[in-house]
Amino acid sequence: MNHKRVSIVMAVLVLFSLTLSGCQSGNLFPLSEPGTYDYGIHLSHDVVDATRDDRKVSVQVWYPAVTPDGATPSDGNYNYEPDLGGAPYPLILCSAKLGSYFGSHLASHGFVVAGINEQDSHDRWGPWLIDYPLDILAALNYVASTPLEGLEGMIDAEHAGVMGYSFDGYTSLALSGARVDPGFYLSQCAKATTMSPALPSWWISYVSDMMGGWDGFVAHAGSTITTSDDGLWQPMTDKRIRAVMPMAPEGAWLFGERGLAAVDRPTLIIGATLDDINIYDVEAAYIYEHLGTRDKSMISFVGEDHMMIFNSPPRDRMKHFAVAFFGYHLQGRNNYASYFSKRFVTGRTDLAWGVYSGK
Repeated sequence: MNHKRVSIVMAVLVLFSLTLSGCQSGNLFPLSEPGTYDYGIHLSHDVVDATRDDRKVSVQVWYPAVTPDGATPSDGNYNYEPDLGGAPYPLILCSAKLGSYFGSHLASHGFVVAGINEQDSHDRWGPWLIDYPLDILAALNYVASTPLEGLEGMIDAEHAGVMGYSFDGYTSLALSGARVDPGFYLSQCAKATTMSPALPSWWISYVSDMMGGWDGFVAHAGSTITTSDDGLWQPMTDKRIRAVMPMAPEGAWLFGERGLAAVDRPTLIIGATLDDINIYDVEAAYIYEHLGTRDKSMISFVGEDHMMIFNSPPRDRMKHFAVAFFGYHLQGRNNYASYFSKRFVTGRTDLAWGVYSGK
């Protein structure tokens, strides 16, 4: 069954069920409630990227599943039979770290989530800025060409999305079509200590003092990425990636205005107005304002800081917006557009539509 052919009756019933459960629980973010599926987890699928000296990538997968008779939904035994009733399901790609927060929830709403293992934060920018997006692409290519054992027929790799938080937010941004602007990056680094308002010294070091230095970073990227006629590097993306959701992202200095103008697919930015790690004005706000895509949205979490992902209320809201955004763009659920709309957001005092200008 193609995801575009989900029946109107089923869509209405699902929406009614979610709305009713949300109202009964007092939840103003109904898509933060679990969906109609149980979920299963495949802990390891190994991918070898022959284009990068046989680099090994390990993938963890969350998928819609059928709860066996007599079992409690998601009772700790996650090797459940896949639910083929709505297959194939759109694919969401991210780090396995982020998948541990969002994978089961998205699977319950009819997505397959592939999380890349061993993607984590670092003390400084460096080669991982290239490796992580390319690892995502390697996983996408593998899933598209090689049916995962036990999940045959489950995945629609032609309709993929990428989401990320913090360093992982950079990864999703890199896969949006953004292009590295080396001239902008190097000029920002050169004047970083004289900027007003002053930037924290640790932040300048994190962004500007690259592991292996700039020349090493260029060499690691390779000529396929760095060669261009306009001074911008080639994008690290794929046409099958149809929507991206960077949350509390970084990467503004690497892409700059010109590089962000190359973004060409639907993008939802989540920002925390008190973020002093990936500084809100320098990162999320700047990124959103310079995205080239017409189909862009930004939701600012007012009064939250970078660590909001570790707190249930803001994380639940992110789950709601992820289901709404990817449901609209990847599942064809047009009614979900209202769940991440300006009208929906502006009705809440702790959220702001676009860049927050308050105090």
